[in-house]
Parts: sequence; structure tokens; C-alpha cells
Amino acid sequence: MEDATIRGGRARGDDRHRRSTPAWWLVARRELVELWFGGRILLLLVLYTVLMSVTAILRVIESEVNLIPPVEMVFLTVLSTISFGMFIGLIAGADTISGERERATLEPLLLTPTSRRQIVFGKFIAALSPWPVALLLAVPYAVVLSQGDAALVPSLAWTALLGTLLAVAFTGFGMLVSIWSGSNRTSLFVSLLVYLLFVIPTQFPGQAQKGNLGYLVQQVNPMQASSEFIEKLIVNNRDPLERAGYLVAQPVFALVVLGLLFVYAAPRVRLEGETPRLRRPSRRASRSVGVLGGLLVLGGMAMPLLALAGSSAGSGVPSQAPASSHDVGIEITTDLGYAVVNNGDDIEFSTVIVNTGDSDTPELVVAMNIINLGKGGDPVDPEDWSPERTQEVGTIAPGASAEQAWFVSAILDGNYMIYMTVVATPDGTEATSHPIASPGVHLTVQGFARSNPGGVLPVAIGVPLLLSAGTVLIRRWWNRERVSTREPGTNGDPA
Repeated sequence: MEDATIRGGRARGDDRHRRSTPAWWLVARRELVELWFGGRILLLLVLYTVLMSVTAILRVIESEVNLIPPVEMVFLTVLSTISFGMFIGLIAGADTISGERERATLEPLLLTPTSRRQIVFGKFIAALSPWPVALLLAVPYAVVLSQGDAALVPSLAWTALLGTLLAVAFTGFGMLVSIWSGSNRTSLFVSLLVYLLFVIPTQFPGQAQKGNLGYLVQQVNPMQASSEFIEKLIVNNRDPLERAGYLVAQPVFALVVLGLLFVYAAPRVRLEGETPRLRRPSRRASRSVGVLGGLLVLGGMAMPLLALAGSSAGSGVPSQAPASSHDVGIEITTDLGYAVVNNGDDIEFSTVIVNTGDSDTPELVVAMNIINLGKGGDPVDPEDWSPERTQEVGTIAPGASAEQAWFVSAILDGNYMIYMTVVATPDGTEATSHPIASPGVHLTVQGFARSNPGGVLPVAIGVPLLLSAGTVLIRRWWNRERVSTREPGTNGDPA
């Protein structure tokens, strides 16, 4: 009798707890259990880590022979993370409604006294849950491939921001397709087709996307805009404001998808899939659309202002007193004449600029130049070799000097000449100046192979193995939990 009373008290307590819990959270919890303990998302994440490991090893091996700079390997890693995160979210979203229709579990859910918008929101939260895990799994690969480069932190920060916007947008898009599809096969096919349409342009070479139309396509495609922005920021060390136009597509796409999903599609979820029909929206939906439109307008106004501010900041010229070029004498020397290193090694040297004239110098700029002596003097892109290719030098008084420190990473084996060029700011718009070159630094880079290239093997092997072991343990625990909670006379589902 006491046991029955206790069980009854617990049941009443559970009922009160369920009534106080938001309906969307109950739906989200149910979906999270099916996604994660059911094993579908875990298997996709294991596949994701295996692909990341294989590509990381291949990139490091290639960098040993035809070296890729660490920042470029980090960029390729975070780009793969964003692409796969979008893919998982899209697949999970595409199965939310159409999959329940085929499994005959949607009707009981729609019969509950819960608004359909809350049902859709709970499913959306669950379908979005793999993205933070995918981002976390990418961190060890990025850390190892960065080789201590300072670009690691900003690359991960921008990946988290832009990747989250894209994951939200593509997860919501998959749910839209799932709501309007009559079968799960159709939903998955349409979602994968759209995914390919967004991702394939990111694989085109840059030369194929020049011109105003090409740049417009890059900025309109949220995936390609993210790739272009992160590449220029991380690989080429550009100012974020220079590429502010590439930050418009992601929030706009996410807001449009979320507006369609929760304002229009969610209240119209049906037991049978149907294509959307244009109807007069309710007053509440009109207000929501108005708020969404206002946000889009504000965002569209803010981005050009940011871009204008960035261009204004970059075009400002510091004021200076006029200087006569013929009265100024400038000499530049280096403290390194030659070096023989292995590819992947770092070289540090300094330059010193001396004013041998009788008046102050104008503002000076020192630029790095690299020539490949083994290929007919072909120029080399210094952006791949050094994070700092130019340095500004202030006015130097007569007889004074200024020293600059330089850092170069030997990324390709071969025979190179590094030299610096000093450029004096001209007296005016109709004047010019005479660039002065420094003595060259003869750099011989030898090929060098490592048994554990870049130290990537422990991460490449350990992460998939640990995740696979965790998946097996979770599946075994879940199966035991289901058996232990199965009661006689029930349909076999856990309590």
C-alpha cells in the first residue's frame, strides 16, 4: 500500500513537472535522445573526424614537399568544419517532419495540446545541436596545423560566428523542405541538391570569378562569402572592414529562413506534406514579418556604413611637413647575408634604415620582395611567406636610424633572394620618389620530410578512435537503459 502511494506521489510530481516545463523543451529533449542515443548523429560525427584526419595528414604531407603555409592549412580546416556542420544540420533538419510522417509518429505529436510552432522550435533546437560538437572536434586539428601561428584564435572565432549563422540557416532550410515534402526521400534529395549548389562554387578557382558579376555572386552565396572573408582575413591578413560586404549574406539568409520557418511554415504543419500556398497572413504574423523586415533593413544599412568606415580608415594619409627628395639620403642594410634551412623552418632578420642627409626624411614604407632564382627570377607572393610584408617607418632625423624586425617562413624548397625596398612618401600629388633596395638575403631551402609531419598523427588517429569508443559506450549504455526501463505490458518503449 505504501509502495503504491509512493508511486502515485511520484507520478503526480512528474505530471506537475511536465506541466511546468515548456512544450518546446519536451519536444527538443525527445528529439535529442533520438538523434544522439539513436546513433545517427554520432556515426556522422565519426565519419566527419575520419575525413578531417585523412585530409589533415594529406595536407601536412603535401606541405612537407610543396609546403602550404600553416595559416592556409588552418583556413582549409575551418572551411571543412563549416561545410560539414552545414551538411549535418541540413540532413537532421530534412528528416524532422517528413521522417516522422513516414514513421507514423507525427500524428500523435500533432494531436497533443501544443502549438505547432513550439513543436517546430523544439525540433529545430535538436537538429542544430550537432554544430557545436563539430566545431569543438575541429579545434585539435586547427591547433596542430596552425603550428603556433597567431591566426589560430581569430580563425576559430570567425568560424564560430559565421558557421553558427550558416548552421542556423541550413538547418532551418532543411526543416522547411521537410515540412513541404510528401516523402522523406524527396526532402533529403532536395536538401542535398541545394547544399551542392551552395558548396560547389567555393571549389572554383579564383580566376573564374573575377569581374563585378563574379564578386556579386561571391557575396550573395552565404557559403562562398564566408569562405572568401575568412581566407582574406586569415591567409592574406586583410582588415575585416575591407571585406564587410561579405558579411551581409549570412545574417540575411538566416533571418529569411527563420522568418519563413516560424512565421509562415510552422503553424501550417500538416499530417500530409503540401506545397506552400500564398495566403493573407494574420495580424500577428504581419507584425512578425514587419519586425523581421526592419531588422533586414537595419542590417543592410549597417554593412555599407561599416565598409565605408573601413575604406575611410584605410585611405587616410598622415599629414607631414614637406621634404625635398634631393636633400634626403637614405641607406638600408640587413644583418643577414645568406641562410640554408629546411622547408618549414623560420628565419628572423633585421633591417636598419639610416638618414645620411641633412634634413628629416619623409614618412617611409619598407616592403618585402622575394624572387625565385631557380625559376628564371619568378616573383613569389610574400603573403605566403610572412605575416608582415610591409612596415611603416616614421620620420628619421639627420644621422639617426630606425630598425625593423622581419619574420619569414620557408614554405617551399628552392633557391630564393629576399630584399627590402624603402619608399619615401612623395612631396605631393605631382611628385614622386626613388625607391631604394637593400642588400639581398640569399635563402636556400632544402626539402625535409618528417616521420610525424607537423605532429598531426596523434590527433588524426586519437580523435576518431576516442569518438568511436565513446559512440560504442553510449550505444551500449542506451541499450541497457532501454531494457532496464521496459515494463511488462508496454509496447517496449522506455518509460
